[in-house]
Amino acid sequence: MKKVFNVICIKWGTAYPSEYVNNLYSMIKRNTSYEINFYCFTEDNKKLDKNIIIKPLPILNTLDEYKTKYAYRKEAALCDDNLGDLIGQRVFFLDLDVVITSNLDDLFTYPENDKFYIINDWNTKGNHIGQASCYSWVVGTLGYIKIYFEKNPKEVIDQYYTASQEYLSSKVIEKYGKLNFWPEDWFCSFRFHCLNKIGPLRHFFEAKIPTDREGLKVIVFHGDPNPKEASLGIWKLKKKQPWKRLYKVCKPVTWIEKYWY
Repeated sequence: MKKVFNVICIKWGTAYPSEYVNNLYSMIKRNTSYEINFYCFTEDNKKLDKNIIIKPLPILNTLDEYKTKYAYRKEAALCDDNLGDLIGQRVFFLDLDVVITSNLDDLFTYPENDKFYIINDWNTKGNHIGQASCYSWVVGTLGYIKIYFEKNPKEVIDQYYTASQEYLSSKVIEKYGKLNFWPEDWFCSFRFHCLNKIGPLRHFFEAKIPTDREGLKVIVFHGDPNPKEASLGIWKLKKKQPWKRLYKVCKPVTWIEKYWY
């Protein structure tokens, strides 16, 4: 009998259309020999692949302003002790804005016991913050993170503002003493590792998949641009600071099409 692994994602609002959920499901299915139960926690299941298991958004028992304005619906609400009726089962969370480039079998079999695993954040020195584009835990072990946020939302947001992955990391360290990280070479950042490090040269050279990461599995598109935008050469500037166009730019990335479908 094939071992079954649980992969989850979350989609709310209009930031990402159904295409992103369907592509994530398709990429995972193509890149593992294991059987996968793929769950999407969402309030809108229109146009989602019929094989995706739909679950309602996890409930955050707090004021609406703390549910919608900040990203804690992911890093706090998903910690629910009976998330999706999966209590006692290991789940693997992936953000919708990732591109999977190779086989994931080693990732699914990597966790030990009921340990929590996350990417070591590339933008932080030290080992105290996880990059939450891919993390894994056993449902029923992190409920205290959701409960604390529900009881103290203002305190959490005053300290972390929108940095919900920092809140998640701090609470895991508080209980377990440390973060357990995936092997470094398995993940990379599109912005930090694929784009030319000299900003103005991005006008002339296409982003590349780094060759110094043996066994690279997932490229993370945190922030802007997302995979579709990068494939089209679009980088939206959110603020009226035109000088940022000197380095916030990417030529159309032709290789994304090979993986992201």
